[in-house]
Amino acid sequence: MAGLNKNNSAVKRIMQEARELANDPSPEYSAAPLEDDIFEWHCTLRGPAGTEFEGGLYHFRILLPAEYPFRPPALMMLTPSGRFETDTKICISFTSYHEELWQPAWGVRTAIIGLQGFFPLKGKAAVGVGSIEHPTAERKRLALLSRSWVCPHCQQSNQELLPDPTTEDGAVQPEPVVTEQVTEQTSPAIAPEPIIPVPPPRTPVPSQLRRQRPPLLLDGAICVILVLVCGLLLRRFEFLD
Repeated sequence: MAGLNKNNSAVKRIMQEARELANDPSPEYSAAPLEDDIFEWHCTLRGPAGTEFEGGLYHFRILLPAEYPFRPPALMMLTPSGRFETDTKICISFTSYHEELWQPAWGVRTAIIGLQGFFPLKGKAAVGVGSIEHPTAERKRLALLSRSWVCPHCQQSNQELLPDPTTEDGAVQPEPVVTEQVTEQTSPAIAPEPIIPVPPPRTPVPSQLRRQRPPLLLDGAICVILVLVCGLLLRRFEFLD
């Protein structure tokens, strides 16, 4: 960093932030300016927990303007993530795309934390220049590959730049295993069809039973009529003789 004008307000602010980040590191990210250009930083960021990016490590550039901190930085993702395009300036509220929203009190740390918060956004909230929306399975696959991704300029892998945090006894926590959850689809239960009672078959009635004999009263009446008719006929024959 020889030849820098340390009286320049931007240079003074950048060097101050670099010292603060070095003295107060975070397990979520690691950032530092390049040795030959303090206006360009490289940062390795851990994927947000509880998302498809969990376990991933993402390397990106932070480009500070000469008027920093009065103008915002630009961010360019280098590691494939399925969330942001690579080698493209990302449009987020605290970047150079929205200078009217930038506050000089913000800094490099603000931009890093803000970018991490934008990873899980979906739908309209995730739309913007430099944003892409790959399927969840692809993002998980890229998260696994991102750990061994090597920055061409830094010549180190993301896992070397941002090692996994250690436990209280000094042991390294195991690498998160990102697996795709396969939801087993089951067919909906089919309600049994209602059982309709079938009436028993009708027993055919013999023809003899179906013929009903005339009532006894009718038989008697017929006999009386026949007797009367016979009596009339006999009387007629007697009259003729």
